[in-house]
Formats: sequence, C-alpha cells, structure tokens
Amino acid sequence: MENKQEIFSVLGQFNSWWNGSAVLELPNWKRGAFHEIQEWLKNPPAHRALMISGARQVGKTTLMLQAIQKLIAEGIAPSNILYVTFDHPLFKGITIDALLRLWREFEPAKSGPEYLFLDEIQMVDDWQIWLKHQVDFEKGRRRIAVTGSVLPLNISSQESGMGRWVTLTLPTLSFYEYMQLRKMPLLKSASLGSFSEALEWNQAKWMKVAEEAKYLTGHFHEYILRGGFPQSALVESIPMAQKLLREDILDKVLKRDMTAFFGVRNILEMEQVFLYLCLHDGGLLDIPEICKSLELKRPTVSHFIDLFESIHLIYRLLPFGYGKQVLRARAKVYLADPALAPSILLKGKSLLEDPASLGNAVEATFYKHIFNRYNNHNIKFGYWRSKKDQEVDIVAEMENEAIPFEVKYRRSGNTGSGELKGLAEFMTEHQCKRGYVITREWNDFGLVEGDGKVKKIGKEKPTAKVLKIPAPLACYWLGAMQGNEVALL
Repeated sequence: MENKQEIFSVLGQFNSWWNGSAVLELPNWKRGAFHEIQEWLKNPPAHRALMISGARQVGKTTLMLQAIQKLIAEGIAPSNILYVTFDHPLFKGITIDALLRLWREFEPAKSGPEYLFLDEIQMVDDWQIWLKHQVDFEKGRRRIAVTGSVLPLNISSQESGMGRWVTLTLPTLSFYEYMQLRKMPLLKSASLGSFSEALEWNQAKWMKVAEEAKYLTGHFHEYILRGGFPQSALVESIPMAQKLLREDILDKVLKRDMTAFFGVRNILEMEQVFLYLCLHDGGLLDIPEICKSLELKRPTVSHFIDLFESIHLIYRLLPFGYGKQVLRARAKVYLADPALAPSILLKGKSLLEDPASLGNAVEATFYKHIFNRYNNHNIKFGYWRSKKDQEVDIVAEMENEAIPFEVKYRRSGNTGSGELKGLAEFMTEHQCKRGYVITREWNDFGLVEGDGKVKKIGKEKPTAKVLKIPAPLACYWLGAMQGNEVALL
C-alpha cells in the first residue's frame, strides 16, 4: 500500500479518540434508533453484523459516531474502535482488510472485542462477501456495524448476506423527532398509550387531548414543507430548506449515485420519471401511462422505479389480499419524505393552499409513520379497492386481523359514516373489530357517530368501532411510540 502514512493520518482524523481527543462535536439529541443500536452493540444476536440502511443525509453517520461516543464513555479501549467512511477519495480502491492491517500496525489491539464502524460500505467492491466471511470466521472477536445508502438490487448479492447481518432501516425524521430536533414544545401527556386504548376513552378525554394538541397543526404543516432530513429540517427558511433538499436529491443522489452505483447514463429520463412520481404522490403506479406521458419504454421506467426504491426515495404499497388478481394489480407509490415533492417541484408554501395535493402529502406522511413504526413487527401493509372502486387507503394485516386506515385530510366539518363507504364495506366484508380515520379538524377526534356503532360497519359484530384521529396527532403519536413495545391496536 502506497502512502501508508498519509492514509493513516486521514484515519487518525476520523478516529480522533485514538489520541485521547473527544469524538467529533455531536448533537446531544439522539434519534429513537440510537437505543436499538446500543442494544445490538451490547448483545449482538447470533454473531451477526448490523446494517444501518437509509437515504443519504438521513443521519446514519451521526448515529454511528454517537454510538462510538457511548462506547468510549463506558470504558471500551479507544484503540479497539475503528470508524471508516468509504466516501473519502483516499479510501477508494483500498480493500477493507488492508485498512484493518494498517490500523493494527499503528494502533495495537487491547483486550476485548474490536468494534468496526464502516460507513457507506456500498462503495467497496464485493462488500457482501467480505462481511459474510467476517461474521463466519471472526465470531466473538469483532462487532461490525455498516451503513449503506443503496440497497442491493441483485438477488445473489442479497442472498449472500442471509443470516449474516440484521438490517435497521433508518427513515427520515418522524414528526415527533422533528419536534424534538427543532426544540419545539412536546405534548404534556407523558404517554398516550396505543391507538386501541384511545378507542376506550370517553368524550372528555378526547376533548382534553385535542385541546392540548391543537398547536401541533402549524408545526405539522411546516414539517411537511421542510422535511425530515435533519440538515434541511434545521434550516429556518422553508424555501432555503427546500432548495437544499432539491439540490441534494437531484445532484448528489440522482446524478452522482445513480451513475456511480448503477451506471445510469440518461439522467434526464430518470429525472423525468421521478418528477412524475412527485406529481402523483400516493397514486397508483400506472407504468403504461408513465411510458405514454414521457415517451419512454416500459423496461426503462420499471428499472428507474426499482432504483428509486433501492436508494430509499419511495415506498411501494401493494394491494391487500392474495392470489393472481392481487399479483396483477398495481402498487401505490409514496415518496419517502413529505418534503420531497414540494422541494423538487419548487412549490414553497403553496402546497398548503392546494387541498388535493396537501391531502396526498398527508396520506404519504401517515403511511411513512405507520410503516416505519411497525416495519419490524411482522405486520404487512397494503391498500384495498373493491370491484365497485370503493377503497381503503391503508390496511395493516396482523396475524388474525385486518385493521383499515382511511385518510380524510380536508376542511369539511365532522367526518361521518356517510363519507366512509369504502371503510364500511371493507370492515363488513372482513369482520373488522376496529378501524381508523385520519382527519384534519380537531373537533373530529372521537368515534364515528359517537357511540361506536357505525352504520354498515360490522353487521356481524355490532360493537365494531371507528376512531377518528387528527393527522398531526396521529403522526406525532406514532413517532413517540418508536422504541416502545406498544401493540398496534
């Protein structure tokens, strides 16, 4: 290896704790995922590595450095902790094993396990094979955490890691985390419990919580405009926050990463497809229509959409149910962060004045929250549409129960059962015990029709209940649950 001293000098700058210095200046506030990382570091399951996966600029590096800071505070030998970011140009073309040898040449090992934190590991050729070998042959000696902004598309690449690492997907900030990061006042209620518990509240309790939480609406709208990427979330000017996010997505992610990792050459076509998705956030994925509108071929469009999912820019929601009919049905596509569409489309605050676009943004925001809250709890999500085009926006499928969620974010007074025909049909057909409507108005908080017995809902089970929850509270609530083992319903 040439320039060993120069390479080690750069390593030393990233690993300032080797010479007794503090870890780089870090925020005191920590995301909910920090506690999951800490648990893994203390009790790694079955000799597996940890993969922290998420979009660029979502806070993966900060989480790693905070974990290192905690290890050192707990007495782990600093020389047994290595951090490397493969985004650095000096580390490109150098194997991980060569860096490890260089580390030990300058920093002798102390007793105890070694902790390796490898940032943006997708920059390393054949990283899956290296990680597999480490887990197989270095059991107990090394604890390895890696981050990646790109999910492997190749099936064989995914299979090579089966059983070798656990994946912690890091989404953009939840609304609750956004409020914490911006040091906004939190709800006085220490714990709201679960959604199911709220079904049993009385009118006085719903009114009390609604009165306390009303202030969330303005912050929620700003969250949708400013977004959940920590860097842009902290920018005071909303137009500037959107400008920074737009530049990050278009210049760094779509142009640089797509070219570097996937060899995309026609960036303009790819940008057109992403722009189309921004214009149709939360809509059904109609690939023939996209092809016709953009004059592109189906394989091209399908490939770009696969790429967007692999770099954590979109979620795909499949239809609820089973069988060939479902397999042939179209997916819904949600953007991974509420601010992506207004930022890419340069909408500024005008989104708040467009009821249809705002409603779509709130639906996408709610899906992001509920999906990420229960992603690791064996709960499957889908949407439902009947033969008569009645629909339910989101259905959570648990072991023996389907729980529907309908998003009605509009100013139209109280949301009654007459506006919930799709929800009613679904709940009757699937004998649901409960359902939820995500609304806008705070005086909507409570059961549909007050007594919990909903017309056309639960004919076989007349005690079926539908709870209306204002969207700002619902998203805040789901974010506040993160890290707590709370039942969905």
